[in-house]
Amino acid sequence: MNQAILLAVAALGAIGIASAVILYFVAQKFKVIEDPRIDQVNDLLPGANCGGCGFAGCRNFAESIIKAGSLEGMNCPVGGNTVMKQVAAELGWEAAESDPMIAVIRCFGSRTHAPAKLVYDGASSCQFAHSLYNGESGCPNGCIGLADCVNACQFDAMYMDEETGLPVIIEDKCVNCGACVKSCPRKIIEMRKQGPKNRRIYVGCINTEKGVISKKNCEVACIGCGKCVKICKFEAITLEHNLAYIDFGKCTLCRKCVEECPTHSIYEINFSPRKPKQEVEVKEEVGV
Repeated sequence: MNQAILLAVAALGAIGIASAVILYFVAQKFKVIEDPRIDQVNDLLPGANCGGCGFAGCRNFAESIIKAGSLEGMNCPVGGNTVMKQVAAELGWEAAESDPMIAVIRCFGSRTHAPAKLVYDGASSCQFAHSLYNGESGCPNGCIGLADCVNACQFDAMYMDEETGLPVIIEDKCVNCGACVKSCPRKIIEMRKQGPKNRRIYVGCINTEKGVISKKNCEVACIGCGKCVKICKFEAITLEHNLAYIDFGKCTLCRKCVEECPTHSIYEINFSPRKPKQEVEVKEEVGV
């Protein structure tokens, strides 16, 4: 009995040793030696793992940088130019500076501008509601207002305005990760240049319906009249499918298009208040 047990133990031990030897040689044969620079780059990244760089996470981004052999086309939106410069210095490479970007909401269809024509009583999800109907205002391109974008933001840079029913970007917290852009089923959110002194001008509408129809649903909808296109001397505005679009790469922030828009669908932010026209006329009359 004892001899049988000893034989069994010896056999199992021999099998274990043989397996360990085989596994050792297999591991040596197929082992992958990781470039130590991946860890160096990864340590410099913010560790947000937001995917804003276009990769699965910070580690994957670091691996992709080393694999690419250059920083061309690589950008960490959370770390910005500061982090990319640190990465470049660590690797002895060069990094081109990129313009700071920020998310903007391209829909001004608030509860006042685009009153509800019906009441939605379903799942609280923009993705779900978008698949069912046009929205309470009837605009097929307007913000649904169920906060998918707010829920997608990892940086608490968004909230829903209870009065307007629209999402709001907190500029100081937005890191340009693009998560809100991906979460919006209607593609209302766009990443645009922050602009000098954080000033931006853009069309707050993405409705491509004809003017008469879009105006029925929202009083600040772009009606595709083309007045903004005509007044822009810098060819920064194009009109396609009844919708104007301002190219932030060409826009000089002159603000003429804002005044020209008959439906006030072009939005300017972080500018000084304009002097009322009426007041100017009065002063001119007094001067005369």
